[in-house]
Amino acid sequence: MEQKAEEVYFSDLQRARALLRESGASVVLCKGENYVTKSQRGIRPLLEWEESGEDYGGWSAADKIVGRAAAFLFILLGVRAVYGEVMSEGAFRILSERGIAAEYGTLAQTIRNREGTGMCPMEQAVLAVTEPTDAPQALRRALQHLRQKQEAGGQ
Repeated sequence: MEQKAEEVYFSDLQRARALLRESGASVVLCKGENYVTKSQRGIRPLLEWEESGEDYGGWSAADKIVGRAAAFLFILLGVRAVYGEVMSEGAFRILSERGIAAEYGTLAQTIRNREGTGMCPMEQAVLAVTEPTDAPQALRRALQHLRQKQEAGGQ
C-alpha cells in the first residue's frame, strides 16, 4: 500500500517532535530514518546547518523555540514542516505564507529574551527582514554585537 506524501510529512514531523522530547536536544531535523540533532541554545544550531551547505530539503524540524529568526533559517534549509514547543505569531505567519506546515505547543505574540525583560535580540535583528536570504547576515551581526557586549561587560 502506497503512503501519501502528506502521511510521510506527518510521520517525519511526529518523529522529530518525539526525538526533541526524548533526546534533550534543542532542535531536531528528521527525514525518514535519518535525523540530526543539536543541543546549543538559541539560533546558532540553525545558522551552523545553514552554513554547512547540507541539503535538508524536504526534512521536518522540531525546535524548542521558533521565532521569526528561526523561521527564516528553516525556509533557507528547505524544510517542509516545523514544530515549535513555543512559536511566535510572526514565525507561524512566515512559515505558512511559504507553504511550510507549522505546528506549535504554545503560540506566543513574540519571543522574549532569556531574562524575560523584552524581545529576543535575534527577533529584533530580523524585524525589518522580509526575505529569508537577508536573515543570516542580520543574525550574524546581532550575534557579533552580543559577543562584543559580553566581552566588554566581562572586563
